[in-house]
Amino acid sequence: MSQAAEDPQTPIREEPANPVLTAERLKAFVDAVVAIAMTLLILPLMEGVIALGHDGKGVPEYLAEDWGQLLSFALSFLLIANFWMTHHRMFDRVERTTNALVWIQVAWMFTIVWLPVPTAMLGSMPTDVLQKILYIGSLLVTALLMLGTRLYLRAHPELHSIPGALLHRGIAVEIVLSALFASALLVALLVPDIGYWAMFLMMLSGPAQAIIARRERHSAKASRAA
Repeated sequence: MSQAAEDPQTPIREEPANPVLTAERLKAFVDAVVAIAMTLLILPLMEGVIALGHDGKGVPEYLAEDWGQLLSFALSFLLIANFWMTHHRMFDRVERTTNALVWIQVAWMFTIVWLPVPTAMLGSMPTDVLQKILYIGSLLVTALLMLGTRLYLRAHPELHSIPGALLHRGIAVEIVLSALFASALLVALLVPDIGYWAMFLMMLSGPAQAIIARRERHSAKASRAA
């Protein structure tokens, strides 16, 4: 008989509950979901090709009539690819998970899988306020969930081996991206003539990331000098 059984005063230590998915299975699951979402983007284009083909129209007519869908497909494909690459780089150093972290990723994957729906709306329906909210708003939620993931990992360093400086930089970048998506949404809603061209504000993310990296280098040099 163990000592704990003999002594009723000895506290029984409870083992932490096993997460829904291990880190490796979560990474594989995310990769599969993102791949499916990127594939779904092409379906409206295939339907357009078939419909115009039945009407006896050729490639010039297809390009003239469906250029909006082609543009929205390319934009969403690049955005999902960028989200996935960022997620992949971050989770490359995640070694353990918790149920909370898994469910944050489930919410993130939901926004990725949902994106083909507002993408199909862009080229096939007249532009209106709700359409802009659904499309740009979805991207904003995706960025915010990525920010939430980084903040969660910062609060739980036992789950990963991401250097503190790298995690801090990632949080700063996600804040900038979220602010740019929010700004693009506001511009698109307040200035209807600009519409989805407000998404070009995302081009500022590159210079913003360069500024963040430069400041971190200066801070590191100042710390070493001190």
